[in-house]
Amino acid sequence: MRTWGSVWAAGAIILVSVAGCDRGAGAEAPIQQVEATEAHTGDAERTAARAGAPEEVEQEGLLIGEYRLPEHPVVDGDTMRVEGIEGSLRLLSIDTEEKLRARADRAAAAKNFDKYLKDKRAGRARPTKPGTPMGGRATEFARTFLAGVEVVRLERDDPKEIRGYYGRLLAYVLVKKNGRWKNYNAEAIRAGMSPYFTKYGYSRRFDNELAHAEAEARKAKRGIWSPDAQGYGDYDERKAWWNARADFIRAFEHEATGRDDYIELAHWDAMQQLEAAFGKTVTVLSTVDKIQHFKGLVRVALARQRGSSFPIIFFEKDVFRDTGIERYWKEPVSVRGTVELYEKGSYRTLQIVVKDPKQVTLPKLPWPEDVEQAAE
Repeated sequence: MRTWGSVWAAGAIILVSVAGCDRGAGAEAPIQQVEATEAHTGDAERTAARAGAPEEVEQEGLLIGEYRLPEHPVVDGDTMRVEGIEGSLRLLSIDTEEKLRARADRAAAAKNFDKYLKDKRAGRARPTKPGTPMGGRATEFARTFLAGVEVVRLERDDPKEIRGYYGRLLAYVLVKKNGRWKNYNAEAIRAGMSPYFTKYGYSRRFDNELAHAEAEARKAKRGIWSPDAQGYGDYDERKAWWNARADFIRAFEHEATGRDDYIELAHWDAMQQLEAAFGKTVTVLSTVDKIQHFKGLVRVALARQRGSSFPIIFFEKDVFRDTGIERYWKEPVSVRGTVELYEKGSYRTLQIVVKDPKQVTLPKLPWPEDVEQAAE
């Protein structure tokens, strides 16, 4: 949900760093792992927050540390700040609705909310994220949940996924209430402030808890699940899309188990893995960040962090067309090929050249027409 950039020491080759998603996926780990982490680190009864030096934050591991909250820690329902960490946190497995910020949006939503949503979605294949009153409610829920809390514990879902596409630290926020640590991310879902957000993969550690929290909120018609909620109201469509992506990512993770030729570009050490695999065949996983058509080739940039990418090259445009990848902008894909070096003047980068459409694997996603047919 994770910074990157790399220098290949042998030959001092500057690499293009690779951008990625805010989360990966994999098999669920037991909930008891949280308490095991506490016991191992000795942080269970610590009353003071850790210093939070940047080098500590970037270290691989499930436990990030304990941090004090600033006077105003809540940005919105799924974004917070803590002392000792620069920038905001992106909270894992939740995606609360956006707040109504613009005056024109507030006026339009107040006048005719259904029309407001329809206008925001107009002409777009996928659901959008406009501001809604439910976005404001989620923000207030976060503020109430954290009221009186001085210290929170931050944990990761995957030790290798540290920062997301926009450079924000990815975390679960645990809060001690009545002597027990509570997972804010799960409680926001249980309260109906967010669905279980699986767009970037299922939670490895808390999948069962989060799925049950969403089912509980749906059954009780809390928050976004209330028929009277002024929210997106299209979560069945969103969930079908997100879960299809998550299934694809989980399948990749399953195939990658015990192998060093499968590389998730969201991992902090992805560039080091690619460097070590120079001249070898690997399979990489990421989202399609940009597609550029040139006279003699098509360049597909696989994302890792905003502003940087790993290039996949098609010299044959027929091969590019036959993969079907053009439709998958901003969607996850996997590509298998040999890690090569491209040099032109002072520019050098690693890349993969696709010569056969079978090198590219795409997820089976529900497209808008499929969703409409299913609804009928």
